[in-house]
Amino acid sequence: MRKIAVAARRQRAAWILEREGANHTIYTLNGLVFPIPRHTELGEIFAVEIFKECEDVLGKGWWRK
Repeated sequence: MRKIAVAARRQRAAWILEREGANHTIYTLNGLVFPIPRHTELGEIFAVEIFKECEDVLGKGWWRK
């Protein structure tokens, strides 16, 4: 989540914690909704899936830079 927050700040995009659900934390990135499961650590494969969903706002392959 920190990696997305830093990239969003650089791009001047809004990464906002919307609410805490029962099993997920809900974030938005310029209007796109991201339900993130509440675990202390997400698996690498799941993290890359979330990063790919952010590509519309942050740019293709933004996390590899």
